[in-house]
Amino acid sequence: MAYNEELAKRIQLALKLFPASIFRDFQEKKMFGGLAFLYRGKMTVGVIKNDLMVRVLANKMNALLAKNYVRPMDFTNRPLKEFIYVSEQGFHTEEQLQQWIELGLEHARSKLNEK
Repeated sequence: MAYNEELAKRIQLALKLFPASIFRDFQEKKMFGGLAFLYRGKMTVGVIKNDLMVRVLANKMNALLAKNYVRPMDFTNRPLKEFIYVSEQGFHTEEQLQQWIELGLEHARSKLNEK
């Protein structure tokens, strides 16, 4: 298993909770040996092995990295800018997962100059 397919299904279901105007602009793409979810071409969240990958705004990185179960995404053996990994304990509930997805969407929308 290259990535946690159950987590991918949870993300797919969570995305359906967004208004249609947002949901329809999400795409799935195999990346980093896992599955990424892009909003209008901008990466938001993804699944790499059993971890949730989240793209976050730079000004939120330090606070998020101070949380339990969160670490820098070091896919290339160096931390990637504005990317974090969240281990399984950090997204047990659907509410927790939804919060991470919203952070990823916030990042994508900022790059698209959306509010």
